[in-house]
Amino acid sequence: MQFTRTSLFLCAAIAALSSADAAFAQAKATQDDDLLDAIVVTGTRDDADQAGGSVQRLDSEQLRTFAYSDVNRVLRAIPGVALQEEDGFGLRPNIGIRGSGTDRSARIVVMEDGILAAPAPYAAPAAYYFPRMARMSAVEVAKGPAAIKYGPSTIGGAINLFSTPISTKGVGEVMALGEALAGNYGGRRLHGAVGGWQPLARGIEIGAMVEGLYEASDGFKRIDSGGPTGFRINDMVAKLALRSGDGRHVVALKYQSYDEHSDETYLGLTLTDFAANPHRRYNASQRDRMTVDHSTYQLSWRSQLGDAVDLTTIAYRTDTARLWYKLQDVRNAANTGWSSMADVLADPAANPVQFADLVGAPGYTGRAGALRVRANDRRYRTTGVQSVLGADFATGGLAHRLELSARYHADYEDRLQQEDRYRMVDGRMVLTSAGVRGTQDNRRGDARAWAFFVQDRIEAGPVVLTPGLRYETIELEQTRWALGDLTRATPVANARRRVDVLIPGIGAVVRLTDTVRLVGGAHHGFAAPAPGSTIDPETSWNYEAGVRLGDGDWRLEAIGFLNDYRNLVGTCTASTGVTCDLGEQFDGGKARATGVEVSGGYTVPLGGNWRAPLALAYTHTRARFGTSFASSFFGTVTRGDRLPYLPANQLTLTGGIDAGAAQINASVNYVDATRGFAGSGAIPAAERIDARTLLDLSGEVDVTPAISAYATVQNLFDTTYNVAFSPAGARPGAPRLVLAGLRARF
Repeated sequence: MQFTRTSLFLCAAIAALSSADAAFAQAKATQDDDLLDAIVVTGTRDDADQAGGSVQRLDSEQLRTFAYSDVNRVLRAIPGVALQEEDGFGLRPNIGIRGSGTDRSARIVVMEDGILAAPAPYAAPAAYYFPRMARMSAVEVAKGPAAIKYGPSTIGGAINLFSTPISTKGVGEVMALGEALAGNYGGRRLHGAVGGWQPLARGIEIGAMVEGLYEASDGFKRIDSGGPTGFRINDMVAKLALRSGDGRHVVALKYQSYDEHSDETYLGLTLTDFAANPHRRYNASQRDRMTVDHSTYQLSWRSQLGDAVDLTTIAYRTDTARLWYKLQDVRNAANTGWSSMADVLADPAANPVQFADLVGAPGYTGRAGALRVRANDRRYRTTGVQSVLGADFATGGLAHRLELSARYHADYEDRLQQEDRYRMVDGRMVLTSAGVRGTQDNRRGDARAWAFFVQDRIEAGPVVLTPGLRYETIELEQTRWALGDLTRATPVANARRRVDVLIPGIGAVVRLTDTVRLVGGAHHGFAAPAPGSTIDPETSWNYEAGVRLGDGDWRLEAIGFLNDYRNLVGTCTASTGVTCDLGEQFDGGKARATGVEVSGGYTVPLGGNWRAPLALAYTHTRARFGTSFASSFFGTVTRGDRLPYLPANQLTLTGGIDAGAAQINASVNYVDATRGFAGSGAIPAAERIDARTLLDLSGEVDVTPAISAYATVQNLFDTTYNVAFSPAGARPGAPRLVLAGLRARF
């Protein structure tokens, strides 16, 4: 096992935790993450009951139960969320909300600690970097009119991830946590954090925290001729803050550094080979690997300007560099052009020469240069500053919470890519010609945006109305240089575009009794076009209505929704598997997504310290095209065809027994079979994404008041299922994964 400096730091940190004073575990917890109160929709699950829009929040206790590092498994507990799995570890998730596209989570807003997390959320929103769940303390998912507080996309909703706070203890005490877990397929995780607040002179307090995460696996897939298929991630966070003793003023600095090496591929299997061995990888994928370096700089300031006025400002910058070196396509049989891997795997009998080059059987010598491998080399940067001014006041018998916000944001994506060509020789790929940097793609996309938002939460007795209005003005630019022109002195093409949009929304909550609330709302959905695109932006009108039931001991929510797309847009990415210019966009015409979301929870008292927490999340979705058309991206679409990768039914049931010093929990997740491509009627086998029922278990037993033994099993029955045909061939979900080890909290 190879350990990095991060790993050694974590080992030392966890060892230090084991000798800390256990009395810290009994200290009274105090939250210090109110710095983000004006940025997020809710601060607690009680806030969600009053939100003008459907909002769910998972807190640290819920996330700790199964200790998932895969965001796909976490979001199964949230209704309305669609997930297209890919690699089995959640490295590059595909998330949609209420019928929005799932590809690379580009049609939702993903944030960490209130700032946009995608490498370039305006210029290139495809999320090839995604924060790791293992170091998150809470997750908030905002849908409906609650989502217009964010942007640039308000089509589906927003996901805000909250990192570990500096401390949940009182001033003068230290919070520390750590875990060391190991499992099958070489799985391992080391995670540790130490932080706290200390008093300074003149009533000022200083806080600091250092956190490290190391995750790795040898992978569960096997290349025919051997080779790595796993991943390794190092993720470190440092926070430093000052605040007044009365909590009215706080300033905080956060730095995060992330690096990843993953031997992942887009090359799947034929259905026949998938049925025989779903964890197989053809030899043509042996050179595929992704490297990612990401860093975040965030400076936050919150000030209570009076008893009823507060101001929060966040300045941020993120830098991301990623290089995905992966098989692009294979030479056609006539040696006159290129065949897509998806077409070859869909019908290997009609493409025997190309298929032989992909498989690379022992003793086989392929054609020189038949395998084209692309170095998808991209650099991203985001910079911005956002402020929210909040004021509480009354007019007559109405209580108001007014929020005014402004954000300036700039980002870019820079591509300087090349292609190398290989031949297959006895199961090994041999380089036949090396490309020159910038000879495949040489361009940059820039975006600059001003966004303004106003929202007034109005309480009139049992009625809460939350009207809001968002305005964005976006300047987009795409610049291309001649292939191979590394000096970039003279552009060969430059396209500029400006987009202005008003995004209104309103949410309503009516309290009928202490345990019954009616909710509803409507808002405008919008997704910004890509630099260089000339098509209309994606737009929709979205509606929701339902009921919330419950008090502090139980809750049940049922929400019906309608997303009425005026213009559905498809964006060409490498993950779609469509032969097109990456970044190119396509009109999909009208579409509708309707559905019902149900969520609930109840903790059953069992006597003494024993209890049984129960929860459910159910989603029914029906999403169909409203226009007939033919497109190189969407294919041939007939009005009424179902949108792909949107299952009709999803259900997650979670339950457990908590005895204080020991607990065991189970989660059952069911997902309907769905389509890999648009269509109607019975799903052909070559387009069918399998239905599946998966069972996860976790258990924890206290060894001392501060240290516990923990174990989790994902996919207990080792169910085999196909998760995707995009971009090329069938690919499996994760098999049974086991992790076990020790946890410590002080």
